[in-house]
Amino acid sequence: MRGGGAEILDEEYFGRHCPGKAGPGEWLGVHAAAHRLGLMTNATMLYGRGETAGQRMKHLLRLRELQDKSLEGGRGHFQCFVPLPFIPGEGEAEADGRGPSGLLDLQTIAISRLVLDNIEHIKAFWPMLGVNLAQVALAFGADDFDGTVRQYRIVTQGADNPTDSLSVESIRRLIREAGREPIERDAFYRPSGGEKKGVRENKINI
Repeated sequence: MRGGGAEILDEEYFGRHCPGKAGPGEWLGVHAAAHRLGLMTNATMLYGRGETAGQRMKHLLRLRELQDKSLEGGRGHFQCFVPLPFIPGEGEAEADGRGPSGLLDLQTIAISRLVLDNIEHIKAFWPMLGVNLAQVALAFGADDFDGTVRQYRIVTQGADNPTDSLSVESIRRLIREAGREPIERDAFYRPSGGEKKGVRENKINI
């Protein structure tokens, strides 16, 4: 189950930025129920839209707490965390007209990897990070370079992201250039080609 809509899991943030959406408690409750039913889910965090560093940390800790409870239940749980940088649109740009910096992107991935040690995978989602920064993120804790993608309509092409799709061979090349080994997998992170599951060192999922 996808993990969109989490935004920043903080009540004050939701009241200010997305008052019409289901709040943090509801989002966490849906995923907790899915886990009890044995479903695997993903989690996201949309950062760089005026939240504080403390609110970002609160978000990560709430995910960590739910993951601990779900793992204790022995059924479903979060299988991947996806940090998503806010992409300003018309009328909602930050004061400087840009979203989060590349430095904040990399810091967010690195801190997420340290805090969420109970969530196995951290995704570098190149359509929102840009291809080159997503490649660098593989050295900052990300282990999932997702994916070939077709017609992703949330963001448009730009200088940092000149394409709306990548071939499997292009992704493999980018991963190898970063000094990692590409491993093709399915939606449940089961590797294809007979690789041993759970061997994480130097492996990047595609």
